Amino acid sequence: MNPEKSYGLNRDTIKYIAMLTMLLNHISHVFLQQGTFLATLFEDVGYFTAPVMCWFLVEGYQYTRSKKNYAVRLFLFAVLSEIPFCLAFSYGGEIQFVGLNMLFTLFFCFLILVAGEKIKNRFLRVLVQIVLVLVTIICDWPIMAALYTIMFSHTYQSKKKAAVSYGAATLIFAFFQHMNLSFLYSGTELVLRMIYSSLGVAAAGVTVLCFYNGKRAEHGRTFSKWFFYLFYPVHLLVIGVLKVLSAL
Repeated sequence: MNPEKSYGLNRDTIKYIAMLTMLLNHISHVFLQQGTFLATLFEDVGYFTAPVMCWFLVEGYQYTRSKKNYAVRLFLFAVLSEIPFCLAFSYGGEIQFVGLNMLFTLFFCFLILVAGEKIKNRFLRVLVQIVLVLVTIICDWPIMAALYTIMFSHTYQSKKKAAVSYGAATLIFAFFQHMNLSFLYSGTELVLRMIYSSLGVAAAGVTVLCFYNGKRAEHGRTFSKWFFYLFYPVHLLVIGVLKVLSAL
């Protein structure tokens, strides 16, 4: 979709931004008092990350030299991240299972793309993809990330279609937020909080569609590749350890 441009943001820069926004979201959930302005701001900013990662997962699937190696990396780092994920988001001073982390979500999203490419029988292909979407119910960003992946995989080559997909992604997120927040808020406050929280997803679409130049960074590609994989479990481990130490 993106013709390469000499200006704008490359893929790695956008991913670094996504890592930062994810970190802010996790800091909000673990350390800040929920409902405060700063906690809400950090949380909402963090919603930028998942749609960006789904977009680059779709793009990476098309251009990777080895889909098998890509899938293995996602799975191994998902396993590596699970204890840090549960440590960071458990309550009551004990490590508990709180769901599968986001790398598992992306792994299942990757399998959705594999099914779309490899399974020729339409009924069986759709059935397998539906099962994989439902599996993400026990993961971080349940259902939504899988739906984003499916939408982006069908529209990433066309800027107009991709814009429609990102619009739909924002509406899907707003719908899920409405269901989650309706237990806490009502009326105008509910609508405003739903809109504010959806801005991160909308910002992801604007960033990818308007500022992404279709390129990778010219330097440090190997460093960036492994940084993105390692940052997730490492930052969760640090957050989890700091949370435990702060409770002592």
